[in-house]
Amino acid sequence: MASRVLGTFITEWDEGKATCKELLATKESAQMYAERLAELAAALGFDGWLINIENVIDEVQIPNLMVFVSHLTKVMHSSVPGGLVIWYDSVTVDGQLAWQDQLTEKNKPFFDICDGIFMNYTWKENYPKASADIAGDRKHDVYMGIDVFGRGTYGGGQWTANVALDLLKSSNVSAAIFAPGWVYETEQPPDFYTAQNKWWSLIEKSWGIVQTYPQVLPFYSDFNQGLGSHISLGGRKLSEAPWYNISCQSLQPLLEFNEGKNSDIMQVTVDGGEASYNGGGNVSFRGKLKRNAHFTARLFKPQLQLSASPISISFSLKSDKRSELSILLHFSSPSHDETKSFLMVPNESNNRFGDMFLPCLLTSKQTTSGWTVHETNLVLDGHTLTEISAFCSRPDDLTEETNTLEYFALLGHISIKSQQKTKLFPLASSWVIEAHHVKFVPGGSGSKTLSCKLEWRLKHPEEDSVFTKYNMWFKHVVRMVHGRSWMLPLTLWLK
Repeated sequence: MASRVLGTFITEWDEGKATCKELLATKESAQMYAERLAELAAALGFDGWLINIENVIDEVQIPNLMVFVSHLTKVMHSSVPGGLVIWYDSVTVDGQLAWQDQLTEKNKPFFDICDGIFMNYTWKENYPKASADIAGDRKHDVYMGIDVFGRGTYGGGQWTANVALDLLKSSNVSAAIFAPGWVYETEQPPDFYTAQNKWWSLIEKSWGIVQTYPQVLPFYSDFNQGLGSHISLGGRKLSEAPWYNISCQSLQPLLEFNEGKNSDIMQVTVDGGEASYNGGGNVSFRGKLKRNAHFTARLFKPQLQLSASPISISFSLKSDKRSELSILLHFSSPSHDETKSFLMVPNESNNRFGDMFLPCLLTSKQTTSGWTVHETNLVLDGHTLTEISAFCSRPDDLTEETNTLEYFALLGHISIKSQQKTKLFPLASSWVIEAHHVKFVPGGSGSKTLSCKLEWRLKHPEEDSVFTKYNMWFKHVVRMVHGRSWMLPLTLWLK
């Protein structure tokens, strides 16, 4: 199941009570506001709502509150594919603000008319099992809250958040993790990327892998997390300004976190600080590696079904001369009841691993801006690509006397695509480009900022053109007015 993004509808205290009194004045007003929320979700592209009423409700308006929740669930299901409405455990069916911390007769009526319930964080050890028993067949729609800051949450949150997760898994209910930004907000040592990987590894160890990937080509990742300290394109750095844009996230690898300072441990992290091939992300490999040893790091576990047409596999690499990185591919074929593995090697010297991994695929390479792009072609009709890993090794001709050497390499991107057909990027005449919400905002020293939303689409969508990304270039416009130069900075909202 793909990840869902929910908006939060929240009312609080006296102001919230007044809002609810207006919203729930009649059955018709409750339905009308539910429809407006559904329209917002559909227009803004998110998947549903978390309803959090954190104020007292007049008991006479509880029936209309039930109408609001029920109708919102109905219209969300009809207007947004996979739409969800989740009720937060706060106000009860008698209108009191009384967190239950478990499923009870006071909050179950709301649970019964929507898609799930988000339980407050201060539950006790026996509450998950009791809630599961009451929920019956819908026990997985019960989301027990875990406050990562640890404020009254079972197990203490923070670096022991897995204690609560282990209990919830054994109780056969779901989990709602609140405020995982704790890692960043409290500046956990030694640095954000290391602490972030360490914390999420707790989730994987407790609940396993729940991430899904595309099952058809193309497959592409440049490891962007939606933020960075710079922006690169094709290995060339375009900007050194920090940026944040969550819509620029790409598929994230399933890295295993290795804790400790043991010299034998290779640290593999998604790192936005080092150089990047595209955007601001990469996977960095740091540690010590013996001359004749190798280290394998899992990256992705896709289920890519391959056809009879050739596929092109490429990756970008930046490393020192004593650190080599190859890509290890694992395939399965249910019809032939077999598995195959191939090692994409950047140098002929790596062919020595052929006895271990069956055939080695020697890549062609092209160097640009300090990055080397490796590429090879492969035909495996009827097979499924089940795992992509990085394979770290040393050159075979090392002459250093030291047996264990520092290892450092950066992986910039991985691309797997079919060679069945190659489409040229449509000409400018094939596109419709529109500007919405155009306005000029006065600035300092008599300047004005143009703010607008740009939207572009193909005139004939049936052409079915698919592209990994679009690169937009813009520049400051300087206009001469009455002999004076006017510069218009552009603020772009991209869809």
